[in-house]
Amino acid sequence: MSAGKPPDPILTAARLAAALPERMRGLPVTQAADAQEIRALLAARFPLDRARDAAQIVTETADLLERWNVHVTHPRCFGFFNPSVTDASVAGDLLAAAYNPQEAVWSHAPAANEIERHVLRVLAAGVGFPAAEGGAHFTSGGAEANHTAVLAALADRFPRFTEEGAAGCGGAPRLYVSAGAHDSFRKIAVACGLGRAAVRVVPTDSAMHMDLAALARLVAEDRAAGHSPFCVVATAGTTAYGGIDPLPGAADFCTRAGLWLHVDGAWGGAWALSPRFRPLFTGLERADSLTLDAHKALQVPMGAGMFFARRAEPVLEAFRVATGYMPRSAVGLLDPHASTMQWSRRAIGLKVFVSLAAAGLPGTVAMLDRMAEIGESLRARLRAAGWTLLNDTPLPLVCFTRAEIGTEEAAVRAAASAVVARGRAWIAPVRLPDGRWTLRVCLTSFRTVEEDLDILLAELAAVTVGA
Repeated sequence: MSAGKPPDPILTAARLAAALPERMRGLPVTQAADAQEIRALLAARFPLDRARDAAQIVTETADLLERWNVHVTHPRCFGFFNPSVTDASVAGDLLAAAYNPQEAVWSHAPAANEIERHVLRVLAAGVGFPAAEGGAHFTSGGAEANHTAVLAALADRFPRFTEEGAAGCGGAPRLYVSAGAHDSFRKIAVACGLGRAAVRVVPTDSAMHMDLAALARLVAEDRAAGHSPFCVVATAGTTAYGGIDPLPGAADFCTRAGLWLHVDGAWGGAWALSPRFRPLFTGLERADSLTLDAHKALQVPMGAGMFFARRAEPVLEAFRVATGYMPRSAVGLLDPHASTMQWSRRAIGLKVFVSLAAAGLPGTVAMLDRMAEIGESLRARLRAAGWTLLNDTPLPLVCFTRAEIGTEEAAVRAAASAVVARGRAWIAPVRLPDGRWTLRVCLTSFRTVEEDLDILLAELAAVTVGA
């Protein structure tokens, strides 16, 4: 750097990012925030009426993020699938920002496009899903991937849908999800022009898995009423309690009933990479489509969803488009703007590639296995401390309560809020399909260790039994 030159904002940001993981343990997971206070500070310090030193702005922005933020990368943020992030993935995201490849057209970003497709091929093989070439791509997140699945299912089951919309489906389309499924499907139904009534919620059984007998009854009832069932969504790792729906039975039923089977494995599906856990996901290989999120269990920055389809044709039909202003497609190569929901596309997969290439698949699997082991340790320690576990999953997500709290919403929310307010850990209250409320802890960080569980247990005791 030449004498007198101000610090480079990129180097400043890189230094701050590099130091953050070590600093993070000394920070509270969350701090009280007041919207008016934040707005007043921004108006006073950043009127945006003149140029200022960019490196100083970076430092001040980092200060704001450190002060007013739920630190989802903290090893004691036991939240909703927002992980710590590997150093390599942060570097990959920096490269995506710096080189800024535009992936809408293959010819404009051949390296970035092929890097992404290589990662998708490796991950599809790793989880045992036979994704078609051209039937897999990165998305902004699980909601977009699930949306893509519903559009592909509509295009496949109703040949007139892509031209006529819902009017081309005959009877009213019907989509089936379990009571534990992600609520994005209600938004997706609206976005697809089907309406929320298109989403049929299937009850869960005593293990909180999709009840396949109830599914069969709903499909039969809908067909008798003149509706048009077209898709079943099975979840591999539900958000509230980590449940894995019966994938082999769902695949059998969809084959008999002529329905598209989508598996939403946004979080839990990553554990199919592990030989230890892969048997839990038997049947996944028979699905028509699959959602995985690298920005959940694979520990990369948001957003990095992934969509996989067994056959490319329905996906390509859902998104095909021709313009007079985009460059011509290279022969035999797919342009993302004409084969995915997004048009202008960031190089989402670079951070995933750099992270996976640095750790290797064996290292990634070891990380997933270690997170699951910490989850098992937490279960054992909660039982020993007198807590009652309310879910049964091998994935690192634990739902629990105790007699003093019970399973009513107000008491559970109060207990969770008391822990969060102390700032040393973040946990959540959730509602189970049977209506019970429970405290929820998910191991989302590869940096969480036994000492973090010590602190969590102490915080739980402090707010519930007066320790």
